[in-house]
Amino acid sequence: MSAKAPAARVRQKTIRKILLVALVAVLAGGWVLRESILRGLGQALVRSEAPQKADAIVVLGGDWRGSRILKAAELAREGYAPRVLVSGVRGMYGNSEADLAIEFAVRHGAPREIFTAARGDVVSTAGEAEEDVGILRRMGVHSYLLVTSDYHTRRAGRNFARLAPEMEMRTVASGDPVWNGGEWWRTREGRKTWLLEMSKTVADTFGM
Repeated sequence: MSAKAPAARVRQKTIRKILLVALVAVLAGGWVLRESILRGLGQALVRSEAPQKADAIVVLGGDWRGSRILKAAELAREGYAPRVLVSGVRGMYGNSEADLAIEFAVRHGAPREIFTAARGDVVSTAGEAEEDVGILRRMGVHSYLLVTSDYHTRRAGRNFARLAPEMEMRTVASGDPVWNGGEWWRTREGRKTWLLEMSKTVADTFGM
């Protein structure tokens, strides 16, 4: 046997030990920093900006809890915009989601006259953006606040900005109990929400 063989085996064992120690260190570091990592994965879906005065507010559908419509009503009450375009699909137990959202806001003290219902037939964010942008143009809007759930702000904002680059837009997060202030991983519903929105974001990024 060559004298080099034992030395080679020693080197291989040493390399394996180093790799094992490195792997343990990475796993330990990941465990210690897990909440920061998970929060960062959630933040990748969020693009929320401070509101500024605009011509209108657009509220996206898909929120049966009412957080989005109440946030829009709050922004209108604070003087950020005089009009609120409420987006929502038709056919929810014989009603439009937009109409149901407006009724919900009115029951919570918002004046009915500030709302305009956008009764759409699409269930995708891209389709919703196309319908809403057409209405905004007919309304003569040049700037608007886009209100939706935290985890939906980045993808929704990208869809709207792509269709109407001439309009000034700011995305405003409404907050959502499922998102749990960014700690989405703490509940099963939060984890499902993150996974679904991340898959939609990837698909949208690659035009799928």
